[in-house]
Amino acid sequence: MSKLILVRHGQSIWNLENRFTGWYDVELSENGILEAQKAGELLIAENINIDHAYTSYLKRADNTLKIILKNMSLKNMNIVRSWEFNERHYGSLTGLNKAEMKEKLGENQIKIYRRSWDIAPPELEKNNDFNPRSDKIYNNIDSRFIPNTESLKDTYDRVIPYFDLNIKTKIIDGKNIIIAAHGNSLRALCKKLFNISNDKINELEIPTGNPLVINLDAGLKVLNAVYLDGNRKQKLIINQ
Repeated sequence: MSKLILVRHGQSIWNLENRFTGWYDVELSENGILEAQKAGELLIAENINIDHAYTSYLKRADNTLKIILKNMSLKNMNIVRSWEFNERHYGSLTGLNKAEMKEKLGENQIKIYRRSWDIAPPELEKNNDFNPRSDKIYNNIDSRFIPNTESLKDTYDRVIPYFDLNIKTKIIDGKNIIIAAHGNSLRALCKKLFNISNDKINELEIPTGNPLVINLDAGLKVLNAVYLDGNRKQKLIINQ
C-alpha cells in the first residue's frame, strides 16, 4: 500500500484578494504560510513518511511544499518541479477580481468558466502583463506547450500523462508521494483516481493547505481517502 498526499498550496495573496490567478506567479499570504506549517504538523502527527516530493513551477505551491518538508525535518529532500502540475490557465480572466467579473458577466457564466469540464475562458493576449510567456521560469519549455487559456479538460490532459509516466510506477513500488499543487491540477488528478464523471467534477472543491491522504493499492485502487484537517475538509467524490 502507498500513500499519495495531495496538498493544494496555502492561501496566496491573490486568493486573499479574490483574483483569478492561474499561471501567474504570486506569493503565499501570511495565512497561507500558516496553513503550510499546519499541513506539515498534521503529517507529523499521523507519522507519515514521504519518499518522493513533487510540485509545480509556481512559487505558491513550491513554497508550500518547502515549508511542509522543513517542518517534517525533510528540507533536504529532492523536489521535482513540473509545469504540468501548474494551475489551470484562466486566460483573459487572469488578474481580475472574481466578484467584479461575476457582476459583469453573470454568476452562471463565471461558474461555467470556473467549474465546467471542457469550456475555457477567452484567451489571454500575448502582450498582457500577466502572460506567463515572458516569465523566465518557462525558458526551458517549448512555447507550444504554454497555453493562453485552459479548460479543466486541458489541465487533465497534461496532468495525467505526467502522473502516469513519472509517479505511477513509484506508487506500484509502495512509495509514499506528496504533491503540492493547485486547485484544478489536483481536481484533474482526483478525477482520474476517484473515477469522477465529467458532470460531477464541478462539485469537487479542494481546500488550501489541507493534506488529502489517499491510500492506494498496487493497482492504484483507492482504499480510502481523508483530509487531515477535519475542520476544513470538503466533500470527496469516490466512485470505485
